Amino acid sequence: MDIKTYMKEARVVTDARLKELLPAETAYPEVIHQAMAYSVFAGGKRFRPMLALAACETVSGQWKPALDAACAMECIHTYSLIHDDLPGMDNDDYRRGKLTNHKVFGEGMAILAGDALLTYAFEILSGMANEKNAYQVLQIIQEVSRASGTAGMIGGQVVDIISEQTEPTEELLHYIHNNKTGALIVASVRMGAILGGADETQLKALTEYAHQLGLAFQITDDILDVVGDESKIGKPVGSDEKNEKATFPALFGLEQSRVMAKAAVDAAVAALEPFGDKADMLVQLAEYLLSRES
Repeated sequence: MDIKTYMKEARVVTDARLKELLPAETAYPEVIHQAMAYSVFAGGKRFRPMLALAACETVSGQWKPALDAACAMECIHTYSLIHDDLPGMDNDDYRRGKLTNHKVFGEGMAILAGDALLTYAFEILSGMANEKNAYQVLQIIQEVSRASGTAGMIGGQVVDIISEQTEPTEELLHYIHNNKTGALIVASVRMGAILGGADETQLKALTEYAHQLGLAFQITDDILDVVGDESKIGKPVGSDEKNEKATFPALFGLEQSRVMAKAAVDAAVAALEPFGDKADMLVQLAEYLLSRES
């Protein structure tokens, strides 16, 4: 199966399950559930859920054990985007080609929608537990908690904010992106692997893959903010420069950033060698990053 077909099928499966799991938009109080759904179904690629499903399938030959966890991760990712767009953060008006949550529902409701998605993610995760998988579910809850908190995404966000208008260093840049973006990517791969029954050797290899993939993802994301097509990325280009963010192009230039992205993808693919053809989708997902337009 080619990567575009896989991505389309994974989006369909993930979206269908998200619609089953999330509260109905007609449930009282309606406005919060509408705000949650607005951003969840705003047209994302479902990259993190795809990683969880593909990692599970690489290890076990099936993706279904990771589906609910993948949906929980998408809820957390969406919460982070809602908050990231707020006036107190990046102050963006558009996300994925649509008005951002706070522009539609107001700043207060957008904050609550993000909070609700974060907490609902853990309701989904804890609801997965049964007599056979309770320990695995506990493991992934710990993984996701750490990746979402001050040792992960929140920590990266904090350092990103406090380092604005300062001269970026390579060490600072890697800290921000390893945590702000990379942590949830690593957690997505690891949760899929754990739910697929990965042994320690397999989990180590997939973790290395995820670290390199997260680096490649952030570099290409930074590049798109400079040279991307607004109609395809769904938000204004140049926002990183406007907000004086620490980015790879700002520190290394565009051409060197492209070289670094290719090196990270190559390293990610190399980490998958022990899995052979079983990791084909993960290989294709890594290679896709070098040509993505959004």
